[in-house]
Amino acid sequence: MFTGIVEITGTVSALEKQDDSSSGGGGTSLTVSDCEEILGDAQLGDSISINGTCLTITEFDKTSFKVGVSPETLRRTNLGSLTKNSNVNLERAVSASTRMGGHFVQGHVDTIATILSVTSDGNALIFRLQPRDKSVLRYIVEKGYVTLDGASLTVTQVEDGGEGWWEVMLIAYTQEKVVTASKKKGDLINVEVDMVGKYVEKSVQGYFEGKTGGDIAILEKMVDRMVTEKMKQQW
Repeated sequence: MFTGIVEITGTVSALEKQDDSSSGGGGTSLTVSDCEEILGDAQLGDSISINGTCLTITEFDKTSFKVGVSPETLRRTNLGSLTKNSNVNLERAVSASTRMGGHFVQGHVDTIATILSVTSDGNALIFRLQPRDKSVLRYIVEKGYVTLDGASLTVTQVEDGGEGWWEVMLIAYTQEKVVTASKKKGDLINVEVDMVGKYVEKSVQGYFEGKTGGDIAILEKMVDRMVTEKMKQQW
């Protein structure tokens, strides 16, 4: 679990398509350097977010670490398009003392989005993004959360439908802390929608289909109460 508050940006020092070392596991591996600031308490097997993708540390030293990247991850994220010297957003998994400055982020990328435009608004930048998988638009709401390359951001505008897109605004401080600010029209960004929306959707579906039980029972009861109260108000 992560917060979407990027700690530092690192530099890709290697992306090996076939890494047969013990830490590479016989598949694709990614090595990130210039990140000694977050490696002081690192352990093998730790989870770490790279551009919003939860991956496992398989090797590390004082200034760099390596992770294995599965075929599914390469298909679903923009990690496969990284090259040597690419910059990436990094965040360690939350601990008991972590402040929840962003929102609950799993590091499970839902889709990638294409940058349609980047425009200035004072000292801020407005990014308009169109998802490859349009079905995620139902979870994107104005003033809601969305995770872009691992950064928790607030949606400022949404356009549903066939040409669906949404916009986020990066203030000057954020521009200095995340890799997104340097991206241009046509570039790809990893997207994770707010998981709360998924749970609410499942709860509502369960309510109308008459299904109960499991972890969504409490949410269903909440929906039931809200519907009942609304009906009382109408009558």
